Amino acid sequence: MPAIAVPAFALSWWLACYLIGRDPRRASLRWPALALMSYALGVAAWTVAPASAPAEILLCVPALCWAGAVVALLPLTPAERRPIDRGALTLGALFLIMVVLLPQFGRLVALTPLAGALVLMWRSRAQVAPRSLPTALTVMAVLYTAGLALLLAPVGGTAPAVAAIGLDLLVVGYLMAVAHASESGERLRPDLRRSLAGGVTALVLLGVPVAVTMTLAGEHDGVAVTQFVVLAVGATVAGTGNQLRRLLDRLALPDDAPLRADRSALFLNADALLRRREHRRLDSIGEPEFLRLTRRALNDFGDLNRLSRSPLTDLPAVEQRLAGREDQPRARARELRAVLRECVSRLRPAGPFGTTDEWRYYNVLQFCCVLGLNPYARRPRTDGMSREARLAVDWFRRYVPEDVTKQWQREAAMVVAERLWTELRGRHRALPAPVVRTDTLRKTTSKRI
Repeated sequence: MPAIAVPAFALSWWLACYLIGRDPRRASLRWPALALMSYALGVAAWTVAPASAPAEILLCVPALCWAGAVVALLPLTPAERRPIDRGALTLGALFLIMVVLLPQFGRLVALTPLAGALVLMWRSRAQVAPRSLPTALTVMAVLYTAGLALLLAPVGGTAPAVAAIGLDLLVVGYLMAVAHASESGERLRPDLRRSLAGGVTALVLLGVPVAVTMTLAGEHDGVAVTQFVVLAVGATVAGTGNQLRRLLDRLALPDDAPLRADRSALFLNADALLRRREHRRLDSIGEPEFLRLTRRALNDFGDLNRLSRSPLTDLPAVEQRLAGREDQPRARARELRAVLRECVSRLRPAGPFGTTDEWRYYNVLQFCCVLGLNPYARRPRTDGMSREARLAVDWFRRYVPEDVTKQWQREAAMVVAERLWTELRGRHRALPAPVVRTDTLRKTTSKRI
């Protein structure tokens, strides 16, 4: 078993850490990372106590996490996203309880949420990117089902079943990373290859001694658990090296903030070079893709690290601003931020601050994206805010539901993308004019504080 358990544990733990380190705030990456970690713990539990209930439960949990990842990828509107996310989380918790309470073969019930999530993905497959993702995930789900059924109803050969499940989950983790890179307009392979080299190095340097130690230790469970802990530490370092490097700087250089800032900027530039797509003509990607990239850039306005990896850093306006200066990813990100700020400023109507219908796009972008305010926080911070910002926060909290605000952000992003696209193509060919879908939304915008 150590010959299978050690590489399965190390690679799954490494990929889980890599997915979390790639973008911790994306649910589409957190869920598969949790699935891989659950599988790794299940492998460790199976090695210590084969066919035990905890091991079987841990090997069933990835199906629930996988379903959560599929739901996170569904192309939903803001109004649809919240109830579906809450419903998926509630159903996941209920099915987890069922997995714990049911007997051995009954734990296959964990596959039910995954099947439902895949059905929803197939219904909206035309809007899912990449286009082949639903097919690939469905094939992996069928193979995972076969492996899990073989494991829970053993007819001999449980070790190959554990290995097959691990291979399926590794492929799923890779597919989720591909989907995230496609959505974000980033490159995946250079960054993944670099991290994989670290993971394989940790597997060779630590995995071989761990496997030998576990084989020689025999039935000593404490030794096996300790070896898995050592292997997890090595895989974590390989998967989240960038984050750990910044943490070490904080620990080693606590009194030298300028040096830490300079090192952080250099490291972030280096990371952005791995994930930033090659230079290409933006007008060749098409209007829908350009709109999606603009919306993502506006949502990431306050995160310079994310902006540095956006393909919009190749806009001609950014190139003009960089003329004669050092061309670095973070420098491009700062200029892209300035371009977006100018586009948002053009949306401001004439006159003093207002909350009428014509102000809604400027207000939602200026205060929620550019200034990064969250009007719906339990305790919104108002220290140091201008009078306009305080009035806007109060207006959003009183009269504009959160789902409406998110919908306005999408519509306002269309307006900004239209102007950028027109400038990029050099001719007046605009995106469809955004409209408010219900009379109720218009009534909320006409209210005054």
